[in-house]
Amino acid sequence: MIPVLAGGLLLTAACGTQSVQSGAVVPEAPAGAAGGAVPSLSVGHTVAPRVEPTEKGAPKPVKPEGHAIGPHKVAWLSAKPSKDGRSLRVVWWSGVEPCQVLDRVTVKQTSKRVTVTLWEGQSGRIQNPVCIDIAIKKVTTVKLKAPLGHRKVVDGAKPASKPKN
Repeated sequence: MIPVLAGGLLLTAACGTQSVQSGAVVPEAPAGAAGGAVPSLSVGHTVAPRVEPTEKGAPKPVKPEGHAIGPHKVAWLSAKPSKDGRSLRVVWWSGVEPCQVLDRVTVKQTSKRVTVTLWEGQSGRIQNPVCIDIAIKKVTTVKLKAPLGHRKVVDGAKPASKPKN
């Protein structure tokens, strides 16, 4: 037991030295560094992702913000009608805000189909955000002009299927 403990201490001591300044661990300057100063790195504006309490695995509810930079169509996973058929609960995979925000939702309704198109882009409220690349499931509610009934719900971000001859 003592040889293992002594070996662990030797390995720890050989890996490098650190000093503690105002409660934070700061690495010592490398040998030969001028004045013992630690080189600094400039970091752009970063934004921590907001974590909101939701059920485990439940999508994060969002509303369209508008004024997003570079909005583009985003495919959705599901569009579930409400009990009365007057709204749709649309779920899709997205990214971390403010890098990926819901800009708008367009809905085209005919007697045979309802086409729902989600538009996402970067938030216009923060310039040059730095975000982690992680998938987040989101959900929004879309109100319909008339109950869904027997109409087909179509994703406006997916290419239209060509009719078979």
